[in-house]
Amino acid sequence: MSSTRADYIAPWWTYWLHNFPHISLRFQPVDNSFQPEDGNYQQSLIFLGCVAAAGLGLNLLCLAIYLSCLCCCRKEEEEDTKKPNSCCVTWSAVAAGLLTCIAVGVGFYGNSETNDGIYQLTYSLYNANHTLGGVDSLVTGTMGNMKSALHQHLARLDEIFATRGDYVQTLQFMQQMADNVMKQLIGIPDWEQAKVDLATVAEQTANMEYYRWFSYLLLLILDLIICLLACLGLAKQSRWLLTTMMVFGVLTLVLSWSSLGADLATAVGTSDFCVSPDKFIMSQTKGIIGTDILHYYLYCNQTVSNPFQQPLTIFQRSLTTMQIQIQGLLQFAVPLFPTAERDLLGIQHLLNSSEASLHQLTALLDCRGLNKDYLDAMVGVCYDGVEGVLYLCLFSMVAVVAFSVMLCAIPKAWRQIACRERDYDDIDEEDPFNPRRFGPQNPNHANLHSFCSYSSSMGSQNSLQPPAATLTNNPMSEYMNQTALFGGNPRFENVPLIGRGSPPPSIYSQQYRNRYSPTMRATYLSMTEDQRRHFGNDFQV
Repeated sequence: MSSTRADYIAPWWTYWLHNFPHISLRFQPVDNSFQPEDGNYQQSLIFLGCVAAAGLGLNLLCLAIYLSCLCCCRKEEEEDTKKPNSCCVTWSAVAAGLLTCIAVGVGFYGNSETNDGIYQLTYSLYNANHTLGGVDSLVTGTMGNMKSALHQHLARLDEIFATRGDYVQTLQFMQQMADNVMKQLIGIPDWEQAKVDLATVAEQTANMEYYRWFSYLLLLILDLIICLLACLGLAKQSRWLLTTMMVFGVLTLVLSWSSLGADLATAVGTSDFCVSPDKFIMSQTKGIIGTDILHYYLYCNQTVSNPFQQPLTIFQRSLTTMQIQIQGLLQFAVPLFPTAERDLLGIQHLLNSSEASLHQLTALLDCRGLNKDYLDAMVGVCYDGVEGVLYLCLFSMVAVVAFSVMLCAIPKAWRQIACRERDYDDIDEEDPFNPRRFGPQNPNHANLHSFCSYSSSMGSQNSLQPPAATLTNNPMSEYMNQTALFGGNPRFENVPLIGRGSPPPSIYSQQYRNRYSPTMRATYLSMTEDQRRHFGNDFQV
């Protein structure tokens, strides 16, 4: 037995969580001892989930109030007030993105830590089940050999040694020793009476952990994708993408609050168990396994003797006595009864195998193996497991803050995009600076006729003899159609300045003067004073 033992000490965070208020759904205080079968204790854990649900409702209410205020307080923003709002949206998006990245990083670490802790628990359960299964197998095998094989050999030897009373007494003494061995083996507790198959528990725990780990992995990836797509929607100014990400943001907000409630209840319940696991295990095995046996394996104290030491010692002594008797019969009875040699050798082989089983049983019943599995399981659950769950709670809280900021920033960005599109749609069609003024939507273009062209292959400008100019209030449209009819598509540099929507310069060089045909000059001179003032009085003809 080891002289030193690393005792289990619960970490400080389990005591912190253990001191959380335990309140039932009737708002009555509940004992914080780990009692999973007690209804009030179950209600205290459900109450923590209800607190998270209340937090979700309050969060959604605040967002609804914010969106309502944002919709009710709509007003036209001036040019000097647009930049600060746009900057606010930008910094909000950056903050939400950074918080989401931090939350995802914390979530991955917490998910990995929790998985490591549960894996260590299941590994320890498999090892403990292997140890207990080995004990049961050795005990059952030894008792079966003593009942069947040894009894058959002794029955045949009793017939062979029927004429020798001393040999018959030796056989009867060996039978008594075999019965004594079986009696001592029965004293070893039957682990199956606990009605707990540790291998089944480990398998179920591993399956539940796999689904938990995979669910959190999907949640982490979903949070990251939503954040990236929201940032992409802000960069591309895509209203439909922002709207879609807002819906998914609300969904992720609900999932984050739900995971926070589940993780908090799990962390508190597990901490209640980790503070005093020995007490819970003893209460569950009361009346099935002796208290001294559980105390021996849970603490493995060198001052406490092995409760199976006496049965194992009697087992060893009985086997030694039987082997001495068999050696004497082989030495003295075989020369007289050669047919008895086969059964005597069979008994000797059975005793040797029973002795080997005894050594294995002694090693398995030692406290160091099972106690190590117990400590490993507690370390996996209470250290890595609870710590990982706390990190997952932190991930949920940071994710809630990040997506709340994102849901506040997206409506502002959506509103700014809508304002820009509305401002662009409100441009006056009569504005001379409007580039859409020269669009092909004017139906009067098809009914106008041209008088000259500057790019037509039908002749030069000087060879054309245009008819008398017809006065019109739309000289630019007439000129555009003239060019289109005689020379194909008009070039923008051939368009007179009076139709470009901006006043022409007051002084023109000769090359600008040559661009205007006599017809266009006559058209301009025939315009009224108001029309000239509209297009510019500095035009030089």
